[in-house]
Amino acid sequence: MKKNILMLIAVFMILASCKQQGPEWKDLFNGKNLDGWVKLNGTAEYRVEDDMIVGVSEMNTPNTFLATTETYGDFILEFDFKVDDGLNSGVQFRSLSLPEYNNGRVHGYQFEIDPSDRSWTGGVYDEARRGWIYPMNYNPEGENAFKKGEWNSARIEAIGNSIRTWVNGVECANLLDNTTTEGFIALQVHSINNEELAGKTVSWRNIRILTDNLEQYKTPVNSNVKQLNQIANTISELEASEGWELLWDGKTTNGWRGAKLDEFPEKGWVIEDGILKVLKGDGGESTNGGDIVTTKPYKNFMLKVDFRITEGANSGIKYFVDTNLNKGEGSAIGCEFQILDDRNHPDAKLGINGNRTLGSLYDLIAAPEDKPFRSGFFNTAMVVVQGNHVEHWLNGVKIVEFERNTEEWNALVQTSKYKDWPNFGNAEEGLLLLQDHGDEVWFQNIKIKVLE
Repeated sequence: MKKNILMLIAVFMILASCKQQGPEWKDLFNGKNLDGWVKLNGTAEYRVEDDMIVGVSEMNTPNTFLATTETYGDFILEFDFKVDDGLNSGVQFRSLSLPEYNNGRVHGYQFEIDPSDRSWTGGVYDEARRGWIYPMNYNPEGENAFKKGEWNSARIEAIGNSIRTWVNGVECANLLDNTTTEGFIALQVHSINNEELAGKTVSWRNIRILTDNLEQYKTPVNSNVKQLNQIANTISELEASEGWELLWDGKTTNGWRGAKLDEFPEKGWVIEDGILKVLKGDGGESTNGGDIVTTKPYKNFMLKVDFRITEGANSGIKYFVDTNLNKGEGSAIGCEFQILDDRNHPDAKLGINGNRTLGSLYDLIAAPEDKPFRSGFFNTAMVVVQGNHVEHWLNGVKIVEFERNTEEWNALVQTSKYKDWPNFGNAEEGLLLLQDHGDEVWFQNIKIKVLE
């Protein structure tokens, strides 16, 4: 008898131990009513039906959010969702509604729900702030995870600065970002401007959150999913393993000099709080501190530069720069990723067909008008050079692509302001440059990956 009792005690202890080892999920929705939730910003309807929350689209209302009354910092969130075709939606996390920010406008990270042909469900959008920070064109496999017209499962892991998402078990986004560390979770019914979309629904069920022992239950890193690191002036472990390195350390002028100097300029540029600023001058090319260039040339590479434009500002990121070409007034010569306030700087209306606007290959190839620019925030420019093939990217979207060292390229150059510079843009390698065009522009997170 005593032996049997001891065996039963042992079994109970094992069962209790197993229970303790399992994740302690908390349901955010009780399946009956909306206790613990509050509606913000808009007037779209949320109702409870058959253990699910149903949001109903409505004309003449801004985006509407059903937010948790509690806030969450680090967590793993899971939920199921289903959306009618044509209706955009999302789930906010680490989000805020503050009187001092646009009169309480909900802002923060959003898990995108996108049934359109764009297929960006699972991407990360920064609502009412920066816009897209992890568009799904970074991860084509993740673009195919969403199932139209069906229930889909979602998972969000927000642990420290790491934000990762899944749709139906397929990893979609892998983001490092430290903009907001805590906030509420909210279900979005997007505004509509088409009567045909009125009354369409988006539904959620099985909404649960885990806030303890997250390191134990987080998903192992998948190196096949591209990681975007938005934390300024840092290289993540994954980036380092892929060959990325900082081109500017965020603190000193190491690795840079004036384009027409042996040293870094003594005026016109300052380093403040991890930001490299070219200061306001008279609006002319290189008339204040002058351009700055890397101290060594690059051939094949991926270059990323985060930049922020002040109102009416003009600047640029140049590559294949030869500082010996122009010893006189003006900027050093090279191909240029144009940085410009298109709305307020007159240069946007010059050139040919918009080829002097933001993101364009300056005076040669125009970037599209609908490019994803974040006004008032940092934007990420990327230049990719592989042999004669060159690409310009802005905030994860490719906006310019061309081949140099061709008859077509040389003919294009002859129609531009560079026609008098011999063999323009065809050099095998060159320096990288940040331009002083007499306006204040901020730079940070400057990094490079050298390609074979």
